[in-house]
Amino acid sequence: MALSVNARSADPAPAAVPLTTGLRPPSRGAPPRRGRRRDDTRLAALFLIPASLGLVVFYFWPLLRGIWLSFTSWDLLSPARFIGIENYQRMLADPIFWNAARVTIYYVVLNIGFQTVIALGIAVLMQRLTQSTLLRGVILAPYLVSNVVAALVFLWILDFQLGIGNQLLEWVGLDRIGFFTTEAWVIPTIAGVNVWRHMGYTALLIFAGLQAIPANYYEAARVDGASEFRMFRGITMPLLRPVLGLVLIISVIGSFQVFDTVSVTTNGGPVDSSRLLQVYIYDKAFAQFDFGYASTLSVAMLIILVIVTYFQYRLTRAGQSDLN
Repeated sequence: MALSVNARSADPAPAAVPLTTGLRPPSRGAPPRRGRRRDDTRLAALFLIPASLGLVVFYFWPLLRGIWLSFTSWDLLSPARFIGIENYQRMLADPIFWNAARVTIYYVVLNIGFQTVIALGIAVLMQRLTQSTLLRGVILAPYLVSNVVAALVFLWILDFQLGIGNQLLEWVGLDRIGFFTTEAWVIPTIAGVNVWRHMGYTALLIFAGLQAIPANYYEAARVDGASEFRMFRGITMPLLRPVLGLVLIISVIGSFQVFDTVSVTTNGGPVDSSRLLQVYIYDKAFAQFDFGYASTLSVAMLIILVIVTYFQYRLTRAGQSDLN
């Protein structure tokens, strides 16, 4: 018995099974991942070169040149002469500039207020309708019309003597209104023209934000007995803050740059009551050839836009942090 035990103990131990059995070694022919990333980066840079050149040539270079021209006196014929901050001192003492700034702010408030409210109502209506494709096409159609054509159409419709708008007012027993010739009506009328043209595009942006809100939020609110107004105030509006912030920023920038509607209809009149900043800049540059001062006005408008956009962005971020 002892011999058998010793014999078993003397047997050699079985060979260890290699841990790599059944595993294939990595292919040596595969390209390294770092090299592939480098190639992708080069390809992306190659595709970005045309767009980057366009930004530099058509945006950054004119911006830098405009800032430099704001410190010069230049009439396009003679060489630009550096005069320091004289143009900025002149702007601060210019009553026409302050009047143009006041009129511009008045127009921006009217345009953004009515455009956002009307577009929000249209977007909610499109969300409620099951077949809203036709409605989307109808409300987007004015956006496809150029500003000049839209201005000419409304100039004819609202003409004091021959316009169908004033004829309708007479038929209902009201007096005719000089929409483009009265100081009290000219800015609201111009704002109305641009609201009509841009409300479809704004409504589609808001509609996209409404579509992104989960439907189960509304279902849970209905189970709890919430009314439609309460759901709109407690669910829709808070979750639409990022989209509304984007809409407001786009609308502010576009409102400050309005020019063609005013140029076609009133050209700044009557009595400078519709002379917006963009119109004043155009007059100084291309009517009086005072390009240095026009560049100063452009820089001032850029600063105003940056400040307004910054505060609007901060308000939007604050609303998002409250939701989180």
